[in-house]
Amino acid sequence: MSDPAVQPHDRSLPAEAILEVIPDPLLLVRAIETGRREIVYGNAAARALFRIDLEGAPLEAALRQPQVLEAIEAARSTGGPEDVLFESIGAQPRFWRAFVRPLGRGDELVLVLRDETDARRTERMRADFLANASHELRTPLASLAGFVETLRTHAREDPQARDRFLAIMAEQAARMARLIDDLLSLSRIELNEHIAPDGVVDLLRAVDDVADAVRPLTAERGIRIEVSAPEGSLGAVGDRDQIVQVVQNLIDNAVKYSPRGGVVRVSLSRVEGVGAARAASREGAVALSLLTPDAGADQPYVVGRIADEGPGMARQHLPRLSERFYRVEGQTSGGTGLGLAIVKHVVNRHRGGLMVESAEGQGTTLTVYLPAAL
Repeated sequence: MSDPAVQPHDRSLPAEAILEVIPDPLLLVRAIETGRREIVYGNAAARALFRIDLEGAPLEAALRQPQVLEAIEAARSTGGPEDVLFESIGAQPRFWRAFVRPLGRGDELVLVLRDETDARRTERMRADFLANASHELRTPLASLAGFVETLRTHAREDPQARDRFLAIMAEQAARMARLIDDLLSLSRIELNEHIAPDGVVDLLRAVDDVADAVRPLTAERGIRIEVSAPEGSLGAVGDRDQIVQVVQNLIDNAVKYSPRGGVVRVSLSRVEGVGAARAASREGAVALSLLTPDAGADQPYVVGRIADEGPGMARQHLPRLSERFYRVEGQTSGGTGLGLAIVKHVVNRHRGGLMVESAEGQGTTLTVYLPAAL
């Protein structure tokens, strides 16, 4: 008897069953006439990606990228293969390579999409990290080098100057360490930004944990953190470590900009829809959305608002708040300038939104809203 492990391949297995288990989205496209293309079939990966009824639909209902449509026309005209790179639009853009192959019978073609987001993000992360690190580390490194040179010369025998310079050098070294930590954190977040988390996080517990952690700093400056939340669940879909990082950055910012004896107010709620999540909460302030999610109107959200009593900001500064290293002129917090950039990318990965409300002399409120756990 022959070994079952070396039996000939079962050629009776239907081709469609094989196509269904291919992990890359695959479409069978028929060119009806010039400029018109109809989807004949889409495998399971394609149906999950496009979320429409593919069979019989025009190709443009699923793919509108001109470079992909041009590649299909070129393959149809020449009868040869075509490959093209493109980027999908949306809050979480993704990078794809499209492979177009004529079937050799009539005007039918196979279109396969390969997700190259991870590779592209890794490449971009490496380039961004090197560019940002080299730019932002130049100043503290130059400062350290200058103090070292001074200590090696005329300040060597001056204990008072030596102690002052060493304290400044320690502060600059600590700033460089924080900067590198934040850059690495931001790079890791961006690398997986297109992959939504699937855990459940209690937002109230995250806020309470952060408030406890910053209590030594708030006690020293006489700042109170007041938390208000309704009864019931405030569970959000998310990664607990990253949500805590968001809350930590926002509360740290509010504490840094609050005057001595001030109050940082954190209010939590659960609402239905983006409109309710973005409702203004600070009268007389300018409100601006820094990030709006791609979601249905009936999506429920858990909302966190962190309000300080600081100096506030003029309207022209608000659109740039979440940019890397952006600082409002005249306001120094001692941070790295990456806190809100990290917040924005974490919230984007969680398919949530971010809004700022502020006015000069009236403080600032930052609002984060995340999809609620059902």
